[in-house]
Amino acid sequence: MAINLASKFAPTIDKAFEKGSFLKRHCKGKIDFTGVKTVRIYGVNPVEENDYKRSGTNRYGEPQELEDTVQEHTLSQDKAFTFTIDKGNQKDQMNIKGAAEMLKMQLNQKSTPNADKYGFKRLCTFGHIGALSAKPTKATIVSDIADGMQYLDDHLVPDDGRVLFVTSELYKFIILADEFVKLDSLGGKSIPKGTVGTLLGMPVVKVPGTYLPDGCYFIILYEGAACFPYKIQDTKIHEDPMGLSGNAVEGRHYYDLFVFEKKADGIYCGCLASKKQAAPTITDSTKTAVTLASSGAGKIWYTLDGSDPRFSANRELYAGAFDGTGKIVKAVAMDTEGKFTSDVAEKKVAS
Repeated sequence: MAINLASKFAPTIDKAFEKGSFLKRHCKGKIDFTGVKTVRIYGVNPVEENDYKRSGTNRYGEPQELEDTVQEHTLSQDKAFTFTIDKGNQKDQMNIKGAAEMLKMQLNQKSTPNADKYGFKRLCTFGHIGALSAKPTKATIVSDIADGMQYLDDHLVPDDGRVLFVTSELYKFIILADEFVKLDSLGGKSIPKGTVGTLLGMPVVKVPGTYLPDGCYFIILYEGAACFPYKIQDTKIHEDPMGLSGNAVEGRHYYDLFVFEKKADGIYCGCLASKKQAAPTITDSTKTAVTLASSGAGKIWYTLDGSDPRFSANRELYAGAFDGTGKIVKAVAMDTEGKFTSDVAEKKVAS
């Protein structure tokens, strides 16, 4: 432990550069966790359309009960910190370690960056992985991002509420593109706080390269597709508590980031194809012994009720052949460290 007592130091402290959260303000989905740790959300699945028959019974088709899926959200991040500032050390250091200022430094340099990094990783776990053949360059960056825009368009994601997060390294390519509109060119147009301009109609948020998972270069987020709830966000400064002459500082943050199943296509992550896991192969040559395989996958999750195995409360971790007779099997390779989530594979097993 290093406590450097001042003999002739300037009455200032050398702190690292700091910024607030890049992500939290852009996660605008809502879940109420009041009084609970876990929330289950129902998602309703529409039925297929039929040709109307002008005679006979069941002219609209054979009625089917409207089915649903269940998504379970459980808060998992319960983080804390504590430190002391001894009154004697504080006096001998020319009072440079004010408790309130040191608390702010802790939040800005540790707590907030750690939460953002966790949040971006969650987006890359549950959003769509746009597989890039190579790291974007000045010549390809706009086209790569436009591919992501097209993905959202094809999945009917609203134009309003989209935001682009891009690493600082690739930002230098974007600002040279004709499609980029700088802040000083937007006139009085209102854009979200923390953005540096717009590209293809989206506000651009420049983030440090270390905030996005390795191999991910940009993320397009529809703001209603995710929520970033903080159930506990406590910070305390105790003055002269028992056993200490000085200040004890404590903080606790209980939070998580969740992606909504029905809005997951509103998240597009531009990542290296070499880091994306292969979609599982579903083999049902023996319908009572269905097998799953994905090269290099650490975990394969599957469902038999047609729900998305990335989110479903009914998903199972694949451990060996299973009976899939008459079931809709969906499978995904995910939760492998250093790899991005695969596409979801689907197959209807014969009855």
